[in-house]
Amino acid sequence: MMNYKIDNITKIFKSPNGDELVVFENLNHSITDGEITSIVGASGSGKSTLLHIVGTIDKPTSGELNYSDGDVNLDLVSASQRELNHFRNSKLGFIFQFHHLLPEFTTIENVMIPAKIAGISDKIAKQKAMELLQFVGLEDRVDHKPKKMSGGEQQRVAIARAIINEPKLLIADEPTGNLDEKNSDIVAEMFSKINEETGTAILLATHSTKFAKIANNRYELSNKQLNLIS
Repeated sequence: MMNYKIDNITKIFKSPNGDELVVFENLNHSITDGEITSIVGASGSGKSTLLHIVGTIDKPTSGELNYSDGDVNLDLVSASQRELNHFRNSKLGFIFQFHHLLPEFTTIENVMIPAKIAGISDKIAKQKAMELLQFVGLEDRVDHKPKKMSGGEQQRVAIARAIINEPKLLIADEPTGNLDEKNSDIVAEMFSKINEETGTAILLATHSTKFAKIANNRYELSNKQLNLIS
């Protein structure tokens, strides 16, 4: 059973002149297998910062992040960079507002990247990537490069790439922020399907109250705190 526990984390940014900006303080949350958690909030409320900290891309100013999964127990605040790199590639999947596909690579090559980093053979990585492109409905775009695909298609490739290593937790920061309503609905449906079929936990930040409603647990980040939405 995967458990990701966030204890009393605070994030403070300091300006060059010494001023401090408290983004949030003493946040507590836990994420377990199969949960979808959504976070809404105004621009600048700290949603992206929180997701970056959970994803170990950034560190909190204070507080603890502890991950457990079977025989894996990690203190993510004090873990080495090597441990964090392995953790991110093996346990987490990331989807951002911008797809960040590599323009010189084809669709299937982009999807294969995390698997290759993990040491999976080309044959197996290509097979898994093909299955995932079928899952996201892009099996006919295997050899296309990103510039020849629509924004919605590119984001679906990014989803396939994010789940190729079968992450325990999928972190999504405004994944529909650049999409029209039709493609936003497609992405929301895919997230629900991933969660239902694999049990992957999902933590997402969004401006869309409609998209946020796919979650089991919904929160608003405001006034430096996470507030449960009933």
